[in-house]
Amino acid sequence: MGDGVSDTRLYERYNQDPDEADHLLFGRRTHADRRGFLKNAGLAAMGALVGAAIPFHRNIPAHFIPVALASEPVIRGKDGLTVLNDRPMCAETPPHLLDDAITPTERHFVRNNGLMPEDLDASHWELRINGLVDTPVTLGLEDLENRFEVVTRALALECAGNGRAFFDPKTKGEQWTYGAVACSEWTGVRLSDVLQAAGIQRGAVYTAHYSADTHVSGEEGRLPLSRGVPIDKAMDEHNLIAFAQNGRPIHPLNGGPLRLIIPGWPGSCSQKWLTRVEIRNQVHDGPKMTGTSYRLPNRGIEPGEAVDEEIFRIIESMPVKSLITHPATGYRTADGEIEVRGHAWTGEGRVDVVDLSIDFGATWMRASLDEPVNPYAWQNWRASVSLRQRGYYEIWAKATDSRGISQPHAIAWNPGGYLNNAMHRVAVYVE
Repeated sequence: MGDGVSDTRLYERYNQDPDEADHLLFGRRTHADRRGFLKNAGLAAMGALVGAAIPFHRNIPAHFIPVALASEPVIRGKDGLTVLNDRPMCAETPPHLLDDAITPTERHFVRNNGLMPEDLDASHWELRINGLVDTPVTLGLEDLENRFEVVTRALALECAGNGRAFFDPKTKGEQWTYGAVACSEWTGVRLSDVLQAAGIQRGAVYTAHYSADTHVSGEEGRLPLSRGVPIDKAMDEHNLIAFAQNGRPIHPLNGGPLRLIIPGWPGSCSQKWLTRVEIRNQVHDGPKMTGTSYRLPNRGIEPGEAVDEEIFRIIESMPVKSLITHPATGYRTADGEIEVRGHAWTGEGRVDVVDLSIDFGATWMRASLDEPVNPYAWQNWRASVSLRQRGYYEIWAKATDSRGISQPHAIAWNPGGYLNNAMHRVAVYVE
């Protein structure tokens, strides 16, 4: 990009020193100047940076960075995933690799909190159900298959920190962009059936989930993560104790041989390498259940604002969201006719509408939206878009759920970098 910007990614420079980044890119230094960055020389600079004229430049909101300038390079990991961390292993899927209606196992994101168990032999894996139950029970995988109805469902899973990379100021945690989400087919037995068989006692309040992975510190007895859900949520018939993913044993990086699937809530509730579910008479207080972990302030706050821990509340239902899987950012076309595709999902209810914009939100067009194949599956959508002038375009996607809640334009900042459901944008060039 010249003048010292080419050696670093744009978001990193903006996170480190936004004013200096503005100066290097557009020759201005103040936040007030940023609102006029597309006027006069600013427009010429932006067109040069994206490599084309921008037909709808007058509609670009203040503070928006064109997607073409903000794309993260893919760090090639296993099966095309972008590796964010290797201890514990965390890897996301570039949006264009999530185009399938059902996410292939090799393209399902990886979010681990600890180190994988060394012994993953399914033949002697055991799950204990204990705590406030009439009959504590220990079950192997064959017991689960033989004693309970086996069901298969397409279920969307998303990390609560998906989109954290775009927070400003930055927050701690894995810097996910868009790809910590997937919708594979999971096979297993209903968690509710197993809990009912054990007999939940009066006074039961919360589940506690335990697994066989170990803490990255290596400290004996220290758990990397143990979360749970209220009893009412645990008894939702769509929760699974799963032992298969897309018709095959669950990939070890995704929690095989046995894991929970608690759809609609943060992926951290869906414990991998599951060994025990305890029924407790209080809200579970395991690792990453207390303090500010997987919690949000109970009111809106200013970016960077210090907030008292007392006002944080546990994240439950995930927000409405959409993803553009075709075209990928940087797509080039000669005729301007594009089929745009993607998925939309929400943690509660369903998605009713997906709208697209090609003019920075000035106007919107309705996409064709499929019904979910079952509750908690993402919904596939598509639309034909005509871009009639040569130049740089952004395609924006906005989903609205059955409660009438739509994706916002901007991020609602919080200290944990959670629940970023701002609209997805991709950059397209008509040549």
